[in-house]
Amino acid sequence: MRPITPSTAARAGLSRAGLYRAAESGAMTRVARGIYLPEDAPVADWGMIEAATRRPESTICLTSALAYHDLTDAIPDTLNIAIPRGTRSPTTEQAITWHQFDAETFDLGREEIPIEGTDLRIGLYSPERCITDAFRLRGQLGYETARDALKEWLRRGGKPNTLMQIALQLPRAKTPLLQALELLT
Repeated sequence: MRPITPSTAARAGLSRAGLYRAAESGAMTRVARGIYLPEDAPVADWGMIEAATRRPESTICLTSALAYHDLTDAIPDTLNIAIPRGTRSPTTEQAITWHQFDAETFDLGREEIPIEGTDLRIGLYSPERCITDAFRLRGQLGYETARDALKEWLRRGGKPNTLMQIALQLPRAKTPLLQALELLT
């Protein structure tokens, strides 16, 4: 099920005014400003829906992606979403933190996953990219987050070579990651 916006209301057989009347009557649920789901829609993550609707290139990153891959015990208080640097970070109603990553390396380690309960898809960085980003941005996330994610990834059988292939393509990631790998392996 795809969210309905005022610009896509006609495809759903509604006028803009009809969409607003349906929301007022309870036939539609307002996810965020300009984003609606039918009342009988399956349960879904509204933050992911809003991010994917506002920016189709949205990609789950940092602590949110580490939590998705079960590489951290931290529970993120916001959904961390990466978009290419130079694009505008939209205003959102859901708890979303927008991060701008370099456009040249934006797709590195990126895949798309379905958003449960909808027909939408959202980007997600691979575990290797998430760990590399955690080391690269350790000043924001904390060194412990990066180290603990790396420990868990290695415990599951992760190969340092695949991690280093990504780290060599991202700035400020190689040295701290090599130091951590030397200590842990």
